Amino acid sequence: MKKIVLSKEAPAPIGPYSQAVIHGNTLYVSGQIAIEQSTGNMITDNIEAETDQVMKNLGFILKEAGADYNQIIKCSIFVSDMGNFAKINEVYGKYFPENPPARETVEVSCLPKNVNVEISCIAYI
Repeated sequence: MKKIVLSKEAPAPIGPYSQAVIHGNTLYVSGQIAIEQSTGNMITDNIEAETDQVMKNLGFILKEAGADYNQIIKCSIFVSDMGNFAKINEVYGKYFPENPPARETVEVSCLPKNVNVEISCIAYI
């Protein structure tokens, strides 16, 4: 049986999907982009601020599910320009000072709303 997770602090889904789903002890968080829920603004001034907002959105959903960054097992990072990898990695790394999760980073031709970075994760509850 699955349980749908919806955080009012994170942006609402922009399509037919859930922010996250819990199945058993596993939390699957859909890809997040840099929309600031409180204002509805896209945070795309620079890749560091954009990545930070994406990570905050993941955090809001984790919190709603009763988890935190330490419980993330794997992240998937999608970027529109691998040239931003070092800057994305620097911000991302601040959320995992010890024992970071497994992950992959993939360059793609286009992301929703033409953002520069999207991150999804799998965590345990």
